[in-house]
Amino acid sequence: MNKRKTLKIWGGLLFLFPGFTLQAQQTAENIRLNQVGFYPQAEKLAVVVGEPKGATFYVKTVEGKKAVYTGKLTASKPGEFSKKPSQIADFSTFKTNGTYVVEIPGVGTSYSFQIQKNVHKDAAAASLKGFYFQRVSTDLPEKFAGKWHRPAGHATTDNQVLVHPSAASAQRPAGTVISSRRGWYDAGDYNKYIVNSGITMGTLLAAYEDFPEYFKTQKLNIPESTNQVPDILDEVLWNLRWMLTMQDPNDGGVYHKLTNAAFDGMIMPDKAMKPRYVVQKGTAAALNFAAVMAQASRVYKKYNREMPGLSDSCLNAAVKAWEWAQKNPNVTYDQNTINQQFEPKVTTGAYGDRDFSDELTWAGAELYVTTQKDTYYTTAKINTSDQLTLPSWAQVKMLGYYTLARFSKNLTPLAQKDLPEIKKQIVQFADDLLAGTAERTYRTVMGKTEKDYIWGSSAVAANQGIALIQAYKLTNNKKYLQGALGNLDYLLGRNAVGYSFLTGFGKKSTMHPHHRLSIADGIEEPVPGLLSGGTNARAKEQDKCSGYTATSPDEVYLDQDCSYASNEIAINWNSPFVYLASALEALQNQISSAVTAK
Repeated sequence: MNKRKTLKIWGGLLFLFPGFTLQAQQTAENIRLNQVGFYPQAEKLAVVVGEPKGATFYVKTVEGKKAVYTGKLTASKPGEFSKKPSQIADFSTFKTNGTYVVEIPGVGTSYSFQIQKNVHKDAAAASLKGFYFQRVSTDLPEKFAGKWHRPAGHATTDNQVLVHPSAASAQRPAGTVISSRRGWYDAGDYNKYIVNSGITMGTLLAAYEDFPEYFKTQKLNIPESTNQVPDILDEVLWNLRWMLTMQDPNDGGVYHKLTNAAFDGMIMPDKAMKPRYVVQKGTAAALNFAAVMAQASRVYKKYNREMPGLSDSCLNAAVKAWEWAQKNPNVTYDQNTINQQFEPKVTTGAYGDRDFSDELTWAGAELYVTTQKDTYYTTAKINTSDQLTLPSWAQVKMLGYYTLARFSKNLTPLAQKDLPEIKKQIVQFADDLLAGTAERTYRTVMGKTEKDYIWGSSAVAANQGIALIQAYKLTNNKKYLQGALGNLDYLLGRNAVGYSFLTGFGKKSTMHPHHRLSIADGIEEPVPGLLSGGTNARAKEQDKCSGYTATSPDEVYLDQDCSYASNEIAINWNSPFVYLASALEALQNQISSAVTAK
């Protein structure tokens, strides 16, 4: 398919789609680099796959006429997984602002890129605005959504949600109608899930808590942009208000999800009219909910004038959900068992989890920091001898550690005694991530082992970046920023498939995500600012989409909408990208001196 040549300026943000090309010469897709660009003082690397005849490379002006930098490729080495020969073009010492290409004689030129301050500003903003496009229950006018404007989705059905038999109680028997509007569509589908909202909201609120001044000046061109609240908090609020409707006011329990019985077809959300249900209360949902509400309570407390009573309402909701979880510590969401007992059967995303110790730690840490009550810390069972695990929807313990480290100056003596070990664990985790990066083919933290290339591997890269930034905040050692920036380079093109996984950014970016809105809207370009799940070593056996030919774990990716195992989007993947790109923008001056200090 010939892609439309488009330079789209929308809402103050610039989007470059793959068909738009500034250079006339032949583009070599085997030159992989960050297709958005580089900070002037930061590391700048391109990976060349194959065996060029010579060892010289050039950085040239975008039309290819003038060489502004000449360098030598590193010695060739085989890729860790594919064994394909690869070399590095390192032009870190070139710092002049402009738009350029890397040219290798006999190979061709790279996609164009920029060198400038704030080079990732638009990508950071677009990834956050991606949540606006996922909003439920409201029209998206052209003024804010550009060509992706659309009518409200599920405006009626989510105002008439049925209590599923699995969620029935004496006060709310099966078939009870409740209103549960707003929220974000979770992923490529049109359902809403508390567990996945948990890590998503926690990550976005953490981004604000770590970099409030950055977000206070950011404008996304959303309906709330004219108020006195940072746009990130306005956007988070859209999902927060939905989450509050998912708590049963009678007992404090929280429904696991709001869903159709089965996934919708590839239709626009205003055409999706099937009945919607809230399904079974569970311990995972209650603890995720409690964590988010406790965190939101302290964040929105600073905006009591604009949102009177919200902070108190969030804290009250958090406490009730926590208490429910203490009384019901092992209520698992087992969709197969539910479907054996109740009708209608539910076949949408399960987000099933059987170990709630990590949710307990996170929720306890958030409630403790917000209330300063030691009982929450004690119940959270912080164990500094336990090994940390990269955050994911199923493993959120580390979010609690981040919070305790973030508020280290405000902890009671009970937690202060553990703080040195908590910080040591975070830094050690980051050191383990960094180990061996300089020897790797793509020079990224991402890709240390095949285990990185899972369903949603893009979120693995972004969450690794967050862990490195947390370590930087604790140590001021700029090696962690270098590692985090390398993973952003990975997400924007310096990877084994050469794709920028953020829609709308880069000349070779994801164009056909598994995303109902992008498939059904009749617009060639996908909704912008959404992060594709990315390379997944097991994708071909997980989604049965035809077309996979790669066998190397780091190359199994299809830019086709049938590939939900490698090319879906999801809110819990977008949120760490928001954090990573925004943090690096906020910290770019520190990044700038990292190379200089070498």
